[in-house]
Amino acid sequence: MRTCDHIQSALRNPHSAIECPPVATQQWNPETYEKNARFVSDLGAGVVDLLAPKAGERILDLGCGDGALTEKLVAAGCRVVAVDASAEQIAGAVKRGLDARIARAEALPFDHEFDAVFSNAVLHWIKDADGVVASVARALKPGGRFVAEFGGAGCIATIRSALTAALERRGLDARSVDPWYFPTDLEYAKKLKAHGFTVRFITLFPRPTPLPGEAAAWLETFAQPFLGAVAAADRPALIAEVCDAMRPALYSPDTGWTADYIRLRFAAERAR
Repeated sequence: MRTCDHIQSALRNPHSAIECPPVATQQWNPETYEKNARFVSDLGAGVVDLLAPKAGERILDLGCGDGALTEKLVAAGCRVVAVDASAEQIAGAVKRGLDARIARAEALPFDHEFDAVFSNAVLHWIKDADGVVASVARALKPGGRFVAEFGGAGCIATIRSALTAALERRGLDARSVDPWYFPTDLEYAKKLKAHGFTVRFITLFPRPTPLPGEAAAWLETFAQPFLGAVAAADRPALIAEVCDAMRPALYSPDTGWTADYIRLRFAAERAR
């Protein structure tokens, strides 16, 4: 399967360079996020309730984004450190007056410091799930809590299928750019137990999510690795094609676009 339009000509002329679009990574723009993705933190109240933060607890907000949910933990009287891999999102969190730092979830620079690690809508972006769970275990005090919600098995299946099919019609390998990890509850529970956690609660549930605008805005916000597989000039056509494919399942003239989200929510406790 070819990865760019120039491969065949390059094979015919071995002295020519193969010029492919660079592999795109997911980037976060705080202004775009506020406009197209504020529902992510707005719908995070349930996992905050599951955490049940207590005043005085030291909590790590893993993948804090711009800090909207971090503020709720601070308001509960917790001492919160917020981390994210995105410098742009951390800048937004710092503007809120939060203790926010750049760090990767699978390489946290903490040793047995936190009463709880909290995470919302982040872990499906990190394919090294074992690395994340091991890193969280190191960051927690003995008996500390790991409470999180993220995309689970079947999440955005219609969207993902439409993106994959559109790239494959162009002769591109969608699997090589797909950024998401959507496990089953059983799969993730097994990982937690393997790293010394006791699973207190875990569930996989559908959460159809109305979008604040057009599906194209969702794709531009969340599906950059797929869109970056084609040249910039070709992206509008790719987006239109994907939206057309999704429309029968995800669009209603009365309610607009709804993303087919499925969430995995859990609470686990590190060994004492």
